[in-house]
Amino acid sequence: MAYIGKTPIVGNFQKCDAITVVNGQAAYTLQVSSTNVVPESENHMLVSLNGILQAPGADNSFTVSGSTLTFDSNLATGDVIDFVILLGNVLDLGTPSDGTVTNAKLAQDIISGETALASEPADTDEFLVSDAGTLKRIDYSLIKGGGKIAQVVQTEKTDTFTTTSTSFTDITGVTVDITPAATSSKILIIASIQVGGSSTVREALKLVRDSSDIHIGDAASSRTRATIFINPQGAGVVHSASIVFLDSPSTTSATTYKIQGVVESGNELTINRSLTDSDSATYYRTPSSITAIEVSA
Repeated sequence: MAYIGKTPIVGNFQKCDAITVVNGQAAYTLQVSSTNVVPESENHMLVSLNGILQAPGADNSFTVSGSTLTFDSNLATGDVIDFVILLGNVLDLGTPSDGTVTNAKLAQDIISGETALASEPADTDEFLVSDAGTLKRIDYSLIKGGGKIAQVVQTEKTDTFTTTSTSFTDITGVTVDITPAATSSKILIIASIQVGGSSTVREALKLVRDSSDIHIGDAASSRTRATIFINPQGAGVVHSASIVFLDSPSTTSATTYKIQGVVESGNELTINRSLTDSDSATYYRTPSSITAIEVSA
């Protein structure tokens, strides 16, 4: 009678190689394609002897141990082992049909796409790509793009700062701290400083990373090295000084960028100095700021 519906195919069905009976011998080696095979048990086998299916088990017709099939009594000349079929473990699922295994049936430590990555991959994380039809893995470091903005930190100064120092001194409040995510990152510094003086006086500003001067002129002819030189024309004049510099700190430690100022002897440098209009009726004050932008490599 035919099976109603789709015939289930479960287990690892194998037909053993033909076995030649040896007179007076009960034990025989099971092979498939000349290779020894080991059944799950005698209960997972179909054995036909002289056209009759044999009952498995020690109290019946045969047993199996490893790849050895043993009949309950010696066979004689003329006996014929018609076939031996191995059913495999009939409780196994067997080989699933194409497209029938869903993500829910897979362990989470295999490639299933079930678990989301909550942050940017590490450089050693791997992706699968098809290279001319061959599936290969590749490190994220080889395919990630560079030039991305990783973080932006800014400090704004709205009050005034005054110094009469003839040596470079920190301008209080015009400083910014940033911790780069990678040693290969670059830090873009953008500073806008409102600079005034008490009279016609020469002033200079300098960009500093921690305790190191950066973005300054050379020391040819023993000149004082600075980032910006300012020469106001008259007392009360305010200049807007801008500094833009792409730094390579090569560190993942907390880093401080700051602006230092210096003024001629006997004069005064003022940051965010108030400025009056033409009729001296209204006073204006503008802020200064310094911004650090991490750009990933």
